[in-house]
Parts: sequence; structure tokens; C-alpha cells
Amino acid sequence: MKTEPTLVMIPCFSGAPWQLDQLTYLQNRSMRTIRLPDDVCELETLADFIADQVKDLERYVLVGDSYGAVSSIAFATRQPAGLKGLVLSGGFAKNPITSPLLKPLAALVSFFPGSFYRQATLRFHAAQLASSFDKEGEIPWSTAKSRALFISETPHKAYVNRIRSIEKADYTALLKKIDVPTLILTPEEDKLIGEEAAGILRKGIKASQEVIMPRTGHMFRFSHPGAYSFEIRKFLERASL
Repeated sequence: MKTEPTLVMIPCFSGAPWQLDQLTYLQNRSMRTIRLPDDVCELETLADFIADQVKDLERYVLVGDSYGAVSSIAFATRQPAGLKGLVLSGGFAKNPITSPLLKPLAALVSFFPGSFYRQATLRFHAAQLASSFDKEGEIPWSTAKSRALFISETPHKAYVNRIRSIEKADYTALLKKIDVPTLILTPEEDKLIGEEAAGILRKGIKASQEVIMPRTGHMFRFSHPGAYSFEIRKFLERASL
């Protein structure tokens, strides 16, 4: 009899490990999470890091949120033997920053650490993460909470490195190499990532299925952890994982 795969949670852009106790419907599963390194500015190097984190596991499912999703994609395209499933929430295969305003702002981030980073950059970033549904969550969310998360968990150096890592990232052509059951979890409203990103994932990953979670935004892992974990549990059951 095969053992159930371990769920390995890959953090969002903040880099902070997940709060596993909030994932109500996965408490009977083996789970682990990690903290993203601050000094990595290439997604392929981050994929090497993930490989090191799972090398002791015979069977595992990667669950990547936002930046954690593209990190998981970078790793999954290598077709590692132990990878049995993939969950990508609020994810993307290529740089989602396409706005003529956001691109130059992202390029300037490295020149403004300290107070400007905390007071301006992170306020702007938090506003891009927000949705009209955040306050309805199981854990009501806000731009203030998003900004506080980054202030607490994301040094300026790490923020800059992660921005650099996605500037030219594009795994679209490599998505066909992902050959495991894949759940694409999409919030109803996501002004940062946009609708196109999920469509690219659906089209590129053969064994993928998308679930759009109603009345949620990009921070739905934080605001709706119960509903979020319930969808993952249903996926694991459908895929017999």
C-alpha cells in the first residue's frame, strides 16, 4: 500500500512559512512548510533550494501560493520522481507585472531601502494585493495586514531579489513538462495577477483543473484558509493522493 504524499507548502512573496494549523481540512495529512531564502535572485536557484528541502521525501505534493506557485512550477518542470501532485494558487508562469506604471516602479525598488521601502513600496504592494472581498474572510484581511506581513517577514534585500527573479521569468513553454495532477486555485478577484495567468496554466499543464473560489481575492490563503484547504482536500481525494 502506497503511503500518502507529504504536502509541502511553498511560501508567497513574503517568504514566510505557512501557518499550517489554519488549514482546517488538511489536519489529518502530513504537512511541512519552509521559509524562502532571502539571497536568491534566480528562480532556477530557488528550484534547487526546493529540491534540497524535499530530498528526504519519497512522495510529495507541492502547494505553492503566488510567488510560491511560480517557484513550484520552476521545480515541477524538472519532472522530479517524488512529485505526485501540484497545487498552484494565485499563480503565474511568467512575470505578471505588465503595467506601464508598475514595471518602472519595480525596477526602482532596489534603490530605496529603509523607510521608503516600509512606508511607500510596501503600502503600494499591499494595495495591489487587496480585493473587495478581503473583509468577508474567515480571517478578515486588509492592506494593513498585508503590509505588516511584509514588514515582519521580508527584508528589503529579499524583496529586491524576488522582484529580480521574476523580471524575465517565463515558464510558459515548459508547462507541458508538468505531468502530475495539478489544481489551479484562482480567486474571483485578483488585480495583481489577472485572469490571463490562470488561462496560461490551464492550457499549458495537461493534467490540470481549475477551481475559482467565489468572493475571494489574491490573499485568499490568509483570509479563507478553511475554504482554501477544503478545495485542496477535495483535489487530493479526486486524484487519489
